[in-house]
Amino acid sequence: MAFMRFDVFTLFPEALEPYLQSSILKRASERALVQFHVHNIRDWAADKHRVTDDEPYGGGGGMVMKAEPIFAAVESVVGTPPACPVILLTPQGKLFTQDVAHQLAGQPRLALIAGRYEGVDERVREHLVSEEISIGDYVLTGGELPALVLIDTITRLLPGVLGDPAATQKDSHASGLLEHPHYTRPADFRGWEVPEVLRSGDHARIERWRRERSLLRTWERRPDLLKTAKLAEEDDRFLEEIKREA
Repeated sequence: MAFMRFDVFTLFPEALEPYLQSSILKRASERALVQFHVHNIRDWAADKHRVTDDEPYGGGGGMVMKAEPIFAAVESVVGTPPACPVILLTPQGKLFTQDVAHQLAGQPRLALIAGRYEGVDERVREHLVSEEISIGDYVLTGGELPALVLIDTITRLLPGVLGDPAATQKDSHASGLLEHPHYTRPADFRGWEVPEVLRSGDHARIERWRRERSLLRTWERRPDLLKTAKLAEEDDRFLEEIKREA
């Protein structure tokens, strides 16, 4: 089975550990399908106070993460030059998508740098980082949450991590569409019934219903995705029908 290693460089390792030790990520680690190594950048600070940030040249508010401890941390763990992609989590990076997750899942190892404060010294971007990634057009306190988003998304794609090998192919965005609705017991809850087709046992009807609900949900909530989704002729006919009805 595939094996993958994540090295996360952060000023707040305690923010990541609980999530990495939960649910699917914990089981994947216990089964040796993935390894998580969280490194405290402060351990590589050169002064006795373990200072990792300083005021920006030119003035202005906020502090900037220093280049020296980041370089020292990454190079001592990953090597010089780095033996794997080094990703900086930053609002300035390219948008993280399911396609990007699939690309990164093909790597045996990834190094993730969680930014903080006003950001990192520009020399980290220019001479250490191989890629910059953002999880959305908004600003967070730090890069720890984005690092966990990447780890979670990528780990789910590794062979053997999920019980159903085809599960990731059914997720929202995996096919370019949003996922269809799901139901479970009871069949009648407060008068709201599970659609008859899902209880029919007719697998062909069920699959078509799910496909149509997926198309409808995407058209209603994220029509932009339909521009790049892979659609069959039957899908196009269904979309034309709902557009006429609308």
